[in-house]
Amino acid sequence: MPPVISIVNQKGGVGKTTTAVNLAAGLSEAGKFVLLVDLDPQGNATSGLGVKIDEIEEGLYHTIVGTSRIHDIVRNTAHTGLRVAPATPDLAGANVELVNMEGRESKLTDVLSEAKHAYDYIIIDCPPSLGLLTLNGLVAADHVLIPVQAEYYALEGLGQLLKTIDLVRTNIKPEINVLGAVLTMFDSRNRLSEEVLHELYKYFPNNIFRSVIPRTVRLAEAPSYGQSIFHYEPSGKGAKAYERLTREFLERFE
Repeated sequence: MPPVISIVNQKGGVGKTTTAVNLAAGLSEAGKFVLLVDLDPQGNATSGLGVKIDEIEEGLYHTIVGTSRIHDIVRNTAHTGLRVAPATPDLAGANVELVNMEGRESKLTDVLSEAKHAYDYIIIDCPPSLGLLTLNGLVAADHVLIPVQAEYYALEGLGQLLKTIDLVRTNIKPEINVLGAVLTMFDSRNRLSEEVLHELYKYFPNNIFRSVIPRTVRLAEAPSYGQSIFHYEPSGKGAKAYERLTREFLERFE
């Protein structure tokens, strides 16, 4: 069975979706078959890979409520070997509908069980919250990757996120593993970025990724063109950073 990795941070704007999209793209560029699951109702991972949300009739929401199967909704992308389970605006209602469902925290686990045989890795882009959708993303995951922006306020809430993961581990899924943190939007000219990196070691003493994602305009621009950084600016520092992260990621698994 392929590893399922949820990319989680309840704080928005920390490079979570950028990391989900470009790690998934990097893995596919390395010859892996990857499914990127867009669990965020905003659908940024979906549109960031060139899939037009307004043209999608059925998305991840329909698999969670049981009206579609995962094989029916996945879309190809411009990267060979990378497919996306797209988000649609309907997904915003799933947080409410899940409340009264039996086994509500494991709906995504059930959905993905039908697709695991077809992929080498499954990456889940969770929404920037700690609601039922993110809980589903955590329960479905074997590993959790936490992007952290290189700013002081980004550290606030990390303790709450780690407590939530511990609750999932204690009550639902004992084997869930925190793969580590990856520092994003890093500016080497900014002393604060270095200070945040040192503070991170208090939360993740043994598992911070060595690969650091720089602050670059190209990474911010790429989603508006529906492209990963590997297609938008393949020789730029953003692509090189995510290539290093992909290699480091693969070292941990292979």
